Amino acid sequence: MAALEQYNYIFIITVIFAFLDAWNIGANDVANSFATSISSRCLTMKQAVLIASVTEFSGSVSIGSRVADTIRKKVIDPSLYADHPSVLLLAMMCTVFGSSIFLTIATRYGLPVSTTHSTIGGLVGAATASVGIGKINWGVDGVSQVFLAWIIAPGIAGCLGALLFLFTKVAVLSRHHAVRNALWSIPVYSFLTVGALTMLVAWKGVQVAEEPSATLMIALVFSVAGAAALGVSLFLLPYLWRRIMCEDWPLKWYMAWKGPFLLSRPAPPPTPPASKVIITNYYQGHLTPEELEYVRASDTLLKSVQSSPDGSAPIFLENDDDFILPPPAQAIPSARAPTITAAAPVFLEGQPRPPAGPGAGRHPPAKINSILTWDIAAMHSKAKRYDNRAEHAYSFLQVLTAAAASFVHGANDVSNSAAPLSTAYEVWMHGEVPTQVGVPIWILCLGGGAIVLGLLTYGYHVMRNLGNRLTLISPSRGFCMELASAITVLMATRLALPVSTTQCICGATVGVGLANGDWRSINPRLVAFIYFGWIITLPVTALLSGSMMALVLNAPNWTTNI
Repeated sequence: MAALEQYNYIFIITVIFAFLDAWNIGANDVANSFATSISSRCLTMKQAVLIASVTEFSGSVSIGSRVADTIRKKVIDPSLYADHPSVLLLAMMCTVFGSSIFLTIATRYGLPVSTTHSTIGGLVGAATASVGIGKINWGVDGVSQVFLAWIIAPGIAGCLGALLFLFTKVAVLSRHHAVRNALWSIPVYSFLTVGALTMLVAWKGVQVAEEPSATLMIALVFSVAGAAALGVSLFLLPYLWRRIMCEDWPLKWYMAWKGPFLLSRPAPPPTPPASKVIITNYYQGHLTPEELEYVRASDTLLKSVQSSPDGSAPIFLENDDDFILPPPAQAIPSARAPTITAAAPVFLEGQPRPPAGPGAGRHPPAKINSILTWDIAAMHSKAKRYDNRAEHAYSFLQVLTAAAASFVHGANDVSNSAAPLSTAYEVWMHGEVPTQVGVPIWILCLGGGAIVLGLLTYGYHVMRNLGNRLTLISPSRGFCMELASAITVLMATRLALPVSTTQCICGATVGVGLANGDWRSINPRLVAFIYFGWIITLPVTALLSGSMMALVLNAPNWTTNI
């Protein structure tokens, strides 16, 4: 029997909006971990959703049960509600209300925002309307951390991403033996990746009674990361060597367990014409500057001929010098260039496509689409192409970092919806304000399930914006982005900064894009649009939450005397 059963309706509404909040975390935040993997063609959408569903839910349920602060990030002192615990219950309802409504709108427009900061904004609004704005902790250890995170998180992630990719480009991709160097670098990067993620899980994911000492942490990191690097060297490297260097097309992925014995396999037979291509062309559809110039010149010529009354005479655009001769059939030297036929029109990535059916072409809305208009094909042409075989080697690392980051995300960000709901549950059940609350398993399952459902039903909106619309992403670039993001979250955890994976992966994506050496290799309008979403998150959620809190607290009271 609940102590505050007269407020059952408030608790039920809190559960509903907490579920919506977690649904939006899946639709908006989970895309951060897998948008780069999908954009680089390392994973299909179905594969990413399957992996993310398992890692997010398992992380939420298995590690997400750590003790959470009653008021997240110490925005407000819970003792202020000690005399009126029912007001704290109402504040938690308004918190998830403001956060979930804002996240729903942001996700609808494909705007990647911080679900952590939306929860903080909801707390700020509810607390302002209930105990006053002067009681909120605006110091460096409180709400001001949100403002610092706008600069620190993307800045650190961008610098790390640029440094990682520059090193990879100089030491591996630009070398004469790029494929061999890429294979030899995999154990090193595996050690670094698993080591960083081990620290991330130990420091942020798992809550223990006593924080591990520096000696124990170093031993843990080196043992786990060393074991991972050894396993990669014994099993993954021989498999990749046979698959990439020897073009062993009959080799199946499940044969990797044979390890070094794969190196003694006989030479593969000639590849049948109908056999599946082993190495994916990760740059397919992304034209070089020369290819793009030719395609657009051909398009201009086609339009000029079509503008002729009978189509039989060439058209002179402005003067004799503007006449365009048709290029020879072999003018496209690269095997990656597209085949253009009259029956199958070519639509370059970033250019508008005709609607595929009812309702198609309505996302994003026309006004937003006009604001974000950018020459995507020209932007992609600024990025240098590297050997697809070297890129293929990094695809396995990118999947590893995406899956691990997704697991940690589920373990941590589920608390954005679970912590307010757990606080509301404790107040509703016991009728008093707790100083700390443990998250019940049913709340973790509710949050984890809602996160997976949000990814399945709506996650593609944010994945689209965090993908190739921001910069060209290949496996080597995507791996550097995800590793830089994970390291940034690790550093922010030690500094107690409430940064979000959205800010980290966006900063890393921009940093890797700028490492191409040309600012035009990123989409500055989309960067500004994303940053605008970060800035408005806290004030908008605070306004929504505070307005609801003030409306309920100050509503007229109807009483009848019988």
